Amino acid sequence: MRVLLTGAAGFIGARVHRELADAGHEVVAVDMMLPAAHGVGARAPEHVRVLDVRDPDALDSVLRGVDVVCHQAAVVGAGVSAQDAPAYASHNDLGTAVLLAAMDRAGCRRLVLASSMVVYGEGRYRGVRPGAVEVGVRRRGDLEKGMYEHRDPDSDAVLSWAAVPENAPLRPRSLYAAAKVAQEHYAAAWAAVTDSGVTALRYHNVYGPDMPRDTPYSGVAAIFRSALESGKPPQVFEDGRQARDFVHVSDIAAANLAAVEYPHTGFLPLNIASGRPITIGAVATTLAAARGGPEPEITGRYRPGDVRHIVASPEQAQRILGFTAQVDPLDGLAEFAFAPLRAVAGAGAPLM
Repeated sequence: MRVLLTGAAGFIGARVHRELADAGHEVVAVDMMLPAAHGVGARAPEHVRVLDVRDPDALDSVLRGVDVVCHQAAVVGAGVSAQDAPAYASHNDLGTAVLLAAMDRAGCRRLVLASSMVVYGEGRYRGVRPGAVEVGVRRRGDLEKGMYEHRDPDSDAVLSWAAVPENAPLRPRSLYAAAKVAQEHYAAAWAAVTDSGVTALRYHNVYGPDMPRDTPYSGVAAIFRSALESGKPPQVFEDGRQARDFVHVSDIAAANLAAVEYPHTGFLPLNIASGRPITIGAVATTLAAARGGPEPEITGRYRPGDVRHIVASPEQAQRILGFTAQVDPLDGLAEFAFAPLRAVAGAGAPLM
Protein backbone atom coordinates (compact mmCIF):
# COMPACT_ATOMS: atom_id res chain seq x y z
CA MET A 1 0.00 0.00 0.00
CA ARG A 2 0.93 3.64 -0.41
CA VAL A 3 1.07 5.21 3.07
CA LEU A 4 1.38 8.89 3.95
CA LEU A 5 3.32 9.08 7.22
CA THR A 6 3.31 12.41 9.06
CA GLY A 7 5.90 13.17 11.73
CA ALA A 8 8.15 10.70 9.90
CA ALA A 9 11.43 12.07 11.26
CA GLY A 10 10.33 12.04 14.91
CA PHE A 11 11.17 9.62 17.70
CA ILE A 12 8.15 7.42 17.00
CA GLY A 13 7.64 8.35 13.34
CA ALA A 14 11.14 7.27 12.30
CA ARG A 15 10.62 3.84 13.84
CA VAL A 16 7.18 3.53 12.20
CA HIS A 17 8.73 4.49 8.85
CA ARG A 18 11.27 1.67 9.13
CA GLU A 19 8.57 -0.84 10.09
CA LEU A 20 6.29 0.11 7.19
CA ALA A 21 9.12 0.11 4.64
CA ASP A 22 10.47 -3.24 5.85
CA ALA A 23 6.97 -4.69 5.39
CA GLY A 24 7.02 -3.62 1.73
CA HIS A 25 4.75 -0.58 1.89
CA GLU A 26 5.48 2.54 -0.18
CA VAL A 27 5.92 5.32 2.38
CA VAL A 28 5.44 9.02 1.61
CA ALA A 29 7.28 10.57 4.56
CA VAL A 30 6.67 14.16 5.75
CA ASP A 31 7.68 16.14 8.84
CA MET A 32 7.65 19.82 9.85
CA MET A 33 11.00 19.41 11.68
CA LEU A 34 9.96 21.37 14.78
CA PRO A 35 12.93 22.26 17.03
CA ALA A 36 11.04 20.88 20.07
CA ALA A 37 11.26 17.42 18.51
CA HIS A 38 14.46 17.57 16.46
CA GLY A 39 16.65 20.31 17.93
CA VAL A 40 17.42 23.78 16.63
CA GLY A 41 18.75 23.71 13.05
CA ALA A 42 18.09 20.01 12.49
CA ARG A 43 17.69 18.97 8.85
CA ALA A 44 15.21 16.45 7.54
CA PRO A 45 16.54 13.06 6.42
CA GLU A 46 16.77 12.69 2.65
CA HIS A 47 13.66 10.51 2.46
CA VAL A 48 11.52 13.01 4.41
CA ARG A 49 9.81 16.01 2.82
CA VAL A 50 9.46 19.09 5.05
CA LEU A 51 5.74 19.81 5.24
CA ASP A 52 3.32 21.48 7.65
CA VAL A 53 0.10 19.46 7.95
CA ARG A 54 -1.76 22.75 8.37
CA ASP A 55 -0.94 23.58 4.72
CA PRO A 56 -3.83 22.25 2.57
CA ASP A 57 -2.07 22.79 -0.75
CA ALA A 58 1.00 20.87 0.39
CA LEU A 59 -1.20 18.02 1.61
CA ASP A 60 -3.04 17.87 -1.71
CA SER A 61 0.30 17.35 -3.45
CA VAL A 62 1.34 14.36 -1.30
CA LEU A 63 -2.02 12.60 -0.87
CA ARG A 64 -2.40 11.55 -4.52
CA GLY A 65 -2.72 7.78 -4.69
CA VAL A 66 -2.39 7.32 -0.92
CA ASP A 67 -4.33 4.35 0.51
CA VAL A 68 -3.95 5.12 4.22
CA VAL A 69 -2.57 7.97 6.34
CA CYS A 70 -0.52 7.20 9.46
CA HIS A 71 -0.69 10.46 11.43
CA GLN A 72 2.13 10.74 13.98
CA ALA A 73 2.80 14.50 13.73
CA ALA A 74 2.00 16.30 16.98
CA VAL A 75 3.31 18.62 19.65
CA VAL A 76 3.79 16.30 22.64
CA GLY A 77 4.18 16.55 26.42
CA ALA A 78 1.77 17.47 29.18
CA GLY A 79 1.99 21.23 28.64
CA VAL A 80 4.22 23.15 31.03
CA SER A 81 2.33 26.43 30.91
CA ALA A 82 -1.12 27.66 29.94
CA GLN A 83 0.76 29.64 27.30
CA ASP A 84 1.36 26.35 25.46
CA ALA A 85 -2.35 25.95 24.69
CA PRO A 86 -2.30 27.72 21.30
CA ALA A 87 0.54 25.49 20.09
CA TYR A 88 -1.36 22.32 20.98
CA ALA A 89 -4.57 23.59 19.41
CA SER A 90 -2.81 24.77 16.25
CA HIS A 91 -0.41 21.93 15.50
CA ASN A 92 -2.45 19.00 16.84
CA ASP A 93 -6.09 19.92 16.38
CA LEU A 94 -6.09 22.34 13.45
CA GLY A 95 -3.45 20.19 11.79
CA THR A 96 -5.63 17.09 12.09
CA ALA A 97 -8.72 18.94 10.82
CA VAL A 98 -6.82 20.23 7.76
CA LEU A 99 -5.46 16.74 7.12
CA LEU A 100 -8.91 15.16 7.30
CA ALA A 101 -10.32 17.68 4.83
CA ALA A 102 -7.43 16.99 2.45
CA MET A 103 -7.99 13.24 2.78
CA ASP A 104 -11.62 13.75 1.81
CA ARG A 105 -10.58 15.70 -1.30
CA ALA A 106 -8.13 12.95 -2.23
CA GLY A 107 -10.63 10.16 -1.64
CA CYS A 108 -8.42 8.58 1.02
CA ARG A 109 -10.70 6.82 3.49
CA ARG A 110 -8.37 5.28 6.09
CA LEU A 111 -6.53 6.94 8.97
CA VAL A 112 -4.29 5.55 11.69
CA LEU A 113 -4.12 8.23 14.39
CA ALA A 114 -1.46 8.47 17.09
CA SER A 115 -3.47 9.12 20.24
CA SER A 116 -2.51 8.68 23.89
CA MET A 117 -3.59 7.21 27.20
CA VAL A 118 -3.76 10.80 28.51
CA VAL A 119 -7.26 11.05 27.01
CA TYR A 120 -8.54 9.08 30.03
CA GLY A 121 -7.12 11.49 32.62
CA GLU A 122 -7.07 9.39 35.76
CA GLY A 123 -7.08 5.64 35.44
CA ARG A 124 -9.74 3.23 36.63
CA TYR A 125 -10.37 2.65 40.33
CA ARG A 126 -12.24 0.09 42.40
CA GLY A 127 -13.45 -0.02 45.97
CA VAL A 128 -15.22 -2.63 48.05
CA ARG A 129 -18.41 -2.35 46.01
CA PRO A 130 -18.74 -3.82 42.49
CA GLY A 131 -17.94 -1.57 39.55
CA ALA A 132 -15.63 1.34 38.87
CA VAL A 133 -15.48 4.35 41.18
CA GLU A 134 -15.27 7.83 39.68
CA VAL A 135 -12.55 9.98 41.23
CA GLY A 136 -11.63 13.63 41.08
CA VAL A 137 -8.55 15.53 42.22
CA ARG A 138 -6.91 14.07 45.30
CA ARG A 139 -7.32 15.83 48.62
CA ARG A 140 -4.55 18.29 49.41
CA GLY A 141 -4.69 17.31 53.08
CA ASP A 142 -3.98 13.67 52.20
CA LEU A 143 -1.13 14.67 49.89
CA GLU A 144 0.48 16.82 52.57
CA LYS A 145 0.40 13.85 54.94
CA GLY A 146 2.03 11.55 52.38
CA MET A 147 -1.19 9.65 51.55
CA TYR A 148 -1.25 9.69 47.77
CA GLU A 149 -4.01 7.23 46.89
CA HIS A 150 -7.54 8.13 45.88
CA ARG A 151 -10.37 7.61 48.34
CA ASP A 152 -13.92 6.47 47.70
CA PRO A 153 -16.01 9.67 47.77
CA ASP A 154 -18.77 7.85 49.68
CA SER A 155 -17.01 5.52 52.12
CA ASP A 156 -13.62 7.30 52.36
CA ALA A 157 -11.93 3.92 51.82
CA VAL A 158 -8.66 3.79 49.89
CA LEU A 159 -9.21 2.70 46.29
CA SER A 160 -7.16 0.26 44.20
CA TRP A 161 -6.38 0.70 40.50
CA ALA A 162 -7.64 -1.46 37.65
CA ALA A 163 -6.79 -1.64 33.95
CA VAL A 164 -8.54 0.95 31.79
CA PRO A 165 -10.61 -0.32 28.84
CA GLU A 166 -11.19 1.70 25.66
CA ASN A 167 -14.81 2.49 26.60
CA ALA A 168 -13.74 4.39 29.73
CA PRO A 169 -14.85 8.05 29.86
CA LEU A 170 -12.46 10.60 28.36
CA ARG A 171 -11.52 13.20 30.97
CA PRO A 172 -8.42 15.15 29.82
CA ARG A 173 -6.38 16.80 32.59
CA SER A 174 -3.64 18.51 30.57
CA LEU A 175 -3.37 20.69 27.49
CA TYR A 176 -1.89 17.81 25.54
CA ALA A 177 -4.69 15.51 26.66
CA ALA A 178 -7.32 18.04 25.61
CA ALA A 179 -5.68 18.25 22.18
CA LYS A 180 -5.62 14.45 21.81
CA VAL A 181 -9.30 14.17 22.73
CA ALA A 182 -10.10 16.83 20.14
CA GLN A 183 -8.09 14.94 17.50
CA GLU A 184 -10.05 11.78 18.26
CA HIS A 185 -13.37 13.62 18.07
CA TYR A 186 -12.54 15.25 14.73
CA ALA A 187 -11.43 11.90 13.36
CA ALA A 188 -14.53 10.07 14.62
CA ALA A 189 -16.83 12.70 13.12
CA TRP A 190 -14.92 12.54 9.81
CA ALA A 191 -15.24 8.75 9.74
CA ALA A 192 -19.01 8.99 10.27
CA VAL A 193 -19.53 11.68 7.63
CA THR A 194 -17.36 10.05 4.96
CA ASP A 195 -17.97 6.35 5.76
CA SER A 196 -14.25 6.01 6.44
CA GLY A 197 -12.13 4.07 8.91
CA VAL A 198 -10.08 5.49 11.79
CA THR A 199 -7.91 3.46 14.16
CA ALA A 200 -6.88 5.62 17.14
CA LEU A 201 -3.86 4.07 18.85
CA ARG A 202 -3.79 5.21 22.46
CA TYR A 203 -0.09 4.92 23.26
CA HIS A 204 0.93 4.46 26.85
CA ASN A 205 4.35 5.61 28.13
CA VAL A 206 6.61 5.24 25.11
CA TYR A 207 10.38 4.95 25.52
CA GLY A 208 13.35 3.70 23.56
CA PRO A 209 16.41 4.72 21.51
CA ASP A 210 16.37 8.22 19.99
CA MET A 211 13.90 9.53 22.58
CA PRO A 212 14.25 13.31 23.15
CA ARG A 213 16.65 14.14 25.94
CA ASP A 214 15.57 15.81 29.20
CA THR A 215 13.21 18.72 28.55
CA PRO A 216 10.02 19.80 30.35
CA TYR A 217 8.20 17.93 27.57
CA SER A 218 10.16 14.65 27.83
CA GLY A 219 8.86 11.40 29.23
CA VAL A 220 9.84 10.47 32.77
CA ALA A 221 12.16 7.67 31.61
CA ALA A 222 14.28 10.17 29.67
CA ILE A 223 14.28 12.60 32.60
CA PHE A 224 15.52 9.89 34.96
CA ARG A 225 18.12 8.81 32.38
CA SER A 226 19.44 12.35 32.04
CA ALA A 227 19.78 12.74 35.81
CA LEU A 228 21.79 9.50 36.02
CA GLU A 229 24.06 10.60 33.18
CA SER A 230 24.82 13.73 35.19
CA GLY A 231 25.68 11.65 38.26
CA LYS A 232 22.52 12.74 40.07
CA PRO A 233 19.86 10.50 41.61
CA PRO A 234 16.52 10.39 39.76
CA GLN A 235 13.97 12.49 41.60
CA VAL A 236 10.84 10.41 42.12
CA PHE A 237 7.70 12.29 43.11
CA GLU A 238 5.23 11.09 45.78
CA ASP A 239 6.08 7.61 47.06
CA GLY A 240 7.13 6.15 43.72
CA ARG A 241 4.23 3.69 43.69
CA GLN A 242 2.35 5.35 40.82
CA ALA A 243 1.42 2.58 38.37
CA ARG A 244 2.05 3.05 34.65
CA ASP A 245 2.52 0.95 31.52
CA PHE A 246 5.76 1.49 29.61
CA VAL A 247 5.77 0.34 25.99
CA HIS A 248 8.89 0.18 23.82
CA VAL A 249 8.98 2.22 20.61
CA SER A 250 9.57 -0.96 18.58
CA ASP A 251 6.22 -2.28 19.83
CA ILE A 252 4.57 1.04 18.98
CA ALA A 253 5.88 0.67 15.42
CA ALA A 254 4.57 -2.89 15.19
CA ALA A 255 1.13 -1.73 16.36
CA ASN A 256 1.08 0.93 13.65
CA LEU A 257 1.94 -1.62 10.99
CA ALA A 258 -0.86 -3.88 12.19
CA ALA A 259 -3.32 -0.95 12.16
CA VAL A 260 -2.26 0.14 8.66
CA GLU A 261 -2.93 -3.40 7.43
CA TYR A 262 -6.33 -3.70 9.16
CA PRO A 263 -9.10 -2.26 6.93
CA HIS A 264 -12.41 -1.30 8.55
CA THR A 265 -14.95 1.51 8.71
CA GLY A 266 -15.94 3.58 11.71
CA PHE A 267 -13.90 4.76 14.69
CA LEU A 268 -11.80 2.19 16.55
CA PRO A 269 -9.80 3.22 19.66
CA LEU A 270 -7.16 0.79 20.92
CA ASN A 271 -4.88 0.82 23.95
CA ILE A 272 -1.29 0.17 22.89
CA ALA A 273 0.57 -1.01 25.96
CA SER A 274 2.87 -3.73 27.21
CA GLY A 275 0.23 -5.22 29.51
CA ARG A 276 2.90 -5.46 32.22
CA PRO A 277 2.42 -2.55 34.66
CA ILE A 278 5.37 -1.06 36.51
CA THR A 279 5.67 1.67 39.13
CA ILE A 280 7.49 4.94 38.56
CA GLY A 281 9.82 4.01 41.40
CA ALA A 282 10.65 0.73 39.68
CA VAL A 283 11.43 2.63 36.46
CA ALA A 284 13.94 4.80 38.33
CA THR A 285 15.41 1.81 40.17
CA THR A 286 15.79 -0.24 36.98
CA LEU A 287 17.58 2.58 35.17
CA ALA A 288 19.82 3.33 38.18
CA ALA A 289 20.77 -0.33 38.61
CA ALA A 290 21.62 -0.69 34.93
CA ARG A 291 23.91 2.36 35.08
CA GLY A 292 25.41 1.53 38.47
CA GLY A 293 23.68 4.28 40.46
CA PRO A 294 23.13 6.64 42.08
CA GLU A 295 20.03 5.28 43.77
CA PRO A 296 16.74 7.12 43.12
CA GLU A 297 15.52 9.62 45.68
CA ILE A 298 11.87 9.29 46.74
CA THR A 299 11.12 12.96 47.35
CA GLY A 300 7.54 12.98 48.59
CA ARG A 301 6.98 16.04 46.44
CA TYR A 302 3.67 16.16 44.63
CA ARG A 303 1.64 18.14 42.13
CA PRO A 304 -2.06 18.13 43.09
CA GLY A 305 -3.24 17.69 39.49
CA ASP A 306 -0.99 14.72 38.69
CA VAL A 307 -2.56 11.41 37.71
CA ARG A 308 -1.97 8.74 40.36
CA HIS A 309 -2.39 5.52 38.36
CA ILE A 310 -3.06 4.88 34.65
CA VAL A 311 -2.69 1.32 33.40
CA ALA A 312 -4.19 -0.06 30.20
CA SER A 313 -6.02 -3.16 29.16
CA PRO A 314 -4.38 -4.25 25.86
CA GLU A 315 -6.91 -7.03 25.22
CA GLN A 316 -8.79 -5.28 22.42
CA ALA A 317 -5.62 -4.61 20.38
CA GLN A 318 -4.67 -8.26 20.82
CA ARG A 319 -8.09 -9.48 19.72
CA ILE A 320 -8.62 -7.11 16.77
CA LEU A 321 -5.12 -6.43 15.43
CA GLY A 322 -3.35 -9.51 16.71
CA PHE A 323 -0.90 -7.14 18.41
CA THR A 324 0.99 -8.18 21.51
CA ALA A 325 3.92 -6.15 22.83
CA GLN A 326 7.17 -8.11 22.72
CA VAL A 327 9.46 -6.05 24.97
CA ASP A 328 9.16 -6.56 28.73
CA PRO A 329 9.48 -3.14 30.44
CA LEU A 330 12.18 -4.32 32.85
CA ASP A 331 14.33 -5.59 29.99
CA GLY A 332 13.60 -2.62 27.74
CA LEU A 333 14.32 -0.04 30.42
CA ALA A 334 17.62 -1.70 31.34
CA GLU A 335 18.64 -1.45 27.68
CA PHE A 336 17.32 2.12 27.51
CA ALA A 337 19.76 3.11 30.28
CA PHE A 338 22.50 3.38 27.63
CA ALA A 339 20.45 4.04 24.49
CA PRO A 340 21.25 7.14 22.38
CA LEU A 341 18.95 10.12 22.97
CA ARG A 342 18.05 13.18 20.90
CA ALA A 343 19.77 16.38 22.01
CA VAL A 344 16.85 18.81 22.00
CA ALA A 345 17.14 20.16 25.56
CA GLY A 346 15.72 23.64 26.01
CA ALA A 347 13.81 23.73 22.75
CA GLY A 348 10.47 24.06 24.54
CA ALA A 349 7.03 24.23 22.99
CA PRO A 350 6.78 25.68 19.48
CA LEU A 351 5.08 28.93 18.65
CA MET A 352 1.83 28.77 16.72
